[in-house]
Amino acid sequence: MSAESLHASATELLESWVPPTGPDRSLREAMLAFLGSAPRGCLREHAPGHITASAVVFSPDEKEVLLTLHPKVGRWIQLGGHCEESDETVVAAALREATEESGIPDLVVVPGLYGAQAHPITCSLGQPTRHLDLLFKIHAPAGAVPVRSAESTDLCWWPVDGLPVDAEVLLY
Repeated sequence: MSAESLHASATELLESWVPPTGPDRSLREAMLAFLGSAPRGCLREHAPGHITASAVVFSPDEKEVLLTLHPKVGRWIQLGGHCEESDETVVAAALREATEESGIPDLVVVPGLYGAQAHPITCSLGQPTRHLDLLFKIHAPAGAVPVRSAESTDLCWWPVDGLPVDAEVLLY
């Protein structure tokens, strides 16, 4: 568990990911170049930008997705956040964040990288930076009831074909 294991996991995920679109392929290459120049780029301390871990949490039948109304972003987005040095891998960070932010135990990660996004943001560093977001598809157990954490203004299930207009979530 270290910056090195996080970096290695992010690199491995991106190298093995087959992006579905041209822009995704370009983002993949940009993220790999970033990681090549930033050995501690998976930690929030890397002010120019850092890898973050997100979870697109689906209901068991994949007809609903769990979104949080993020207080800083002001939109409905997927769950997730910063990697911590105690996380062994980026996927472990995404699962930790999803569990903390949803209050749902026994979440199940679908193997492999689901997608990637880049967001300009002023996060907990207090200065403008960029989140280079690795996304993981996660399934909630049947009957899961989310419990809003202090990191969210609101938290609820949304039909995948009926997301809020201002939602910013990647659904393939």
